[in-house]
Amino acid sequence: MNPVEPAEFENISARIERALAADDLPAVTAALAPLPAGEVVEELERMSSRRRALVYRLLPKTTALHVFEGLDATLQSDLVEALQDEEVASVFAEMDPDDRVRLLDELPATVATRLLQGLPATERDLTAAVLGYGEGSIGRHMSPEYVATRPHLSVGETLESLRRRMSDAETIYTLPVLDDQRRLIGVVSLRDLMSASPETPVAEVMSEPYSVEATDEAEAAARRCADLRLLAVPVVDAEGRLVGILTVDDALTILEEAESEDQARIGGAEPLRRPYLATPVRSIVRSRVVWLLVLAVGATLTVQVLQVFEATLEQMVVLSLFVPLLIGTGGNTGNQAATTVTRALALDDVRPRDILKVLAREVRVGLSLGLLLGGVGFAVASWAYGMPVGAVIGLTLLSICTMAATVGGAMPLIGKSVGVDPAVFSNPFITTFVDASGLVVYFLIARAVLGI
Repeated sequence: MNPVEPAEFENISARIERALAADDLPAVTAALAPLPAGEVVEELERMSSRRRALVYRLLPKTTALHVFEGLDATLQSDLVEALQDEEVASVFAEMDPDDRVRLLDELPATVATRLLQGLPATERDLTAAVLGYGEGSIGRHMSPEYVATRPHLSVGETLESLRRRMSDAETIYTLPVLDDQRRLIGVVSLRDLMSASPETPVAEVMSEPYSVEATDEAEAAARRCADLRLLAVPVVDAEGRLVGILTVDDALTILEEAESEDQARIGGAEPLRRPYLATPVRSIVRSRVVWLLVLAVGATLTVQVLQVFEATLEQMVVLSLFVPLLIGTGGNTGNQAATTVTRALALDDVRPRDILKVLAREVRVGLSLGLLLGGVGFAVASWAYGMPVGAVIGLTLLSICTMAATVGGAMPLIGKSVGVDPAVFSNPFITTFVDASGLVVYFLIARAVLGI
């Protein structure tokens, strides 16, 4: 089925909304008919739980399976609770083991147990193998359904085995090569198999394998798959025996979820873990309120600093005019540094042991920014309020930019080294810290320069 053009998709979306509002189910079915599974997923993500279950029931069985697999695990969980047991069981049995595990993690224990017990024995064993690994490990995301070959087999024999099992395999484009103890000794691509003569031994066309251990951190393993531009990466145990395979689509899903989580925490919120329009308002409030309370408590430091230097402000009220400029500039500078370093950590460009190198770079960056912004601040403030005030503003901007960039660059690395999400140490906390310390620097410079 060909993708629907964006303008046409919007018209179909509006038709579905009108048909649902009028309880015209045949019209909903007709509107859904030309949509590929991916675009049906987009539609369902915008609906309430009740409407989502209603529309899902109107889908043809084959389309319904693809749509269910395309939904986030949280929305799959919502559907499971809304659908009948027999409807859920049929879809659950058709899912890949790794996708089943993601859904089971979202379901209540009683529902998860009931679904597992309803699986055929083979599928239950495959799912249990994935469930046996820790939640943060790549073993939790691998597929145990793969096609492997042996080095002594011919290309023709391998292709014949692939044809027999390709309907059950997660991927057919990368085949692990195993020895007699099921240890991974190589990989061979479908392209290489098809370009070789049928009599050629697999040992002659296989290449050196890249692999990850099942207990490795999921995000790190997914990043390795993406960085190496591989369609699939074999997953092995501590002895090098093959236990599963990680496909590039699963790797990209892991990275997308990690990116969403980092961006949410950098902005001072918890990740929603489901599409925005499908998230209840109370969940959005809950994801934000804790951080707002933490930041509000942290902001009391700024109030305390202003109280300490209240006498200084009374002697020269003009200083209060520049407070928003200075704390805003410091917060933005620190946020820029923290966001850059957090992203570099995620890409493995830097590691906690590089903290001295990062500090050296950020000090230079902060000084350069401080000289540029301080020069502008000195010129404008001197023109408006006199050179002494201009000198205070220029020196403060130089100091704050240097301090904010240095702290902003260091905090994510410190967070990573102590096992805390680096994004948590980023923008919200840095802004609070720089606001308070920046004001202290400002008033100390003002006292020294102006003699007050």
